Amino acid sequence: MVLDTGSVHVAAGVPAATSGHDPAKRVPGRKRGLAVDVPGLVIAVVVPAANTHDNTVGTVLLDQVADHAGDTVRKALVGQGFKNQVVLHGANLGIDVEIVARSPQETGSVLQPKRWRVEQTYGILILHRRLVRDYEHRSSSAASRVYWAMIHVMTRRLTGANAPSWRVAQEVTV
Repeated sequence: MVLDTGSVHVAAGVPAATSGHDPAKRVPGRKRGLAVDVPGLVIAVVVPAANTHDNTVGTVLLDQVADHAGDTVRKALVGQGFKNQVVLHGANLGIDVEIVARSPQETGSVLQPKRWRVEQTYGILILHRRLVRDYEHRSSSAASRVYWAMIHVMTRRLTGANAPSWRVAQEVTV
């Protein structure tokens, strides 16, 4: 399992009480926390304000994973944004949390082994138009949009259908 967070802009009508400003990424909005399994399917979603620290998001994600997956999850990989508090919380739940550190020689955006699954999932989710920006007034509705998009992804994988994305221009026949 892999945990990661990503900040997303909110629409103009979203209440200020449910959004914040992520100073690290300079994004006013909300933060999406995802727990993803090995094939890249979402296990748990948390959508707090963008100014929420990754440790808080990580502990809530671990709690959700422990509730839903039970004893099947034994190891979780997280990025450097998560600190020792998440590792200790995971140990209390029986999940070995490993912080994947970047090599100091690497510069720019470099994919980390095994952690690229969650980045791929974020890329797949952003193809769904409602997830490019957060339009929902409640955080729980924003989380349900992520689950809705993953249902669509899983259906396409199971049926083998290759539905065109909304970005592809449709041919008009007269």
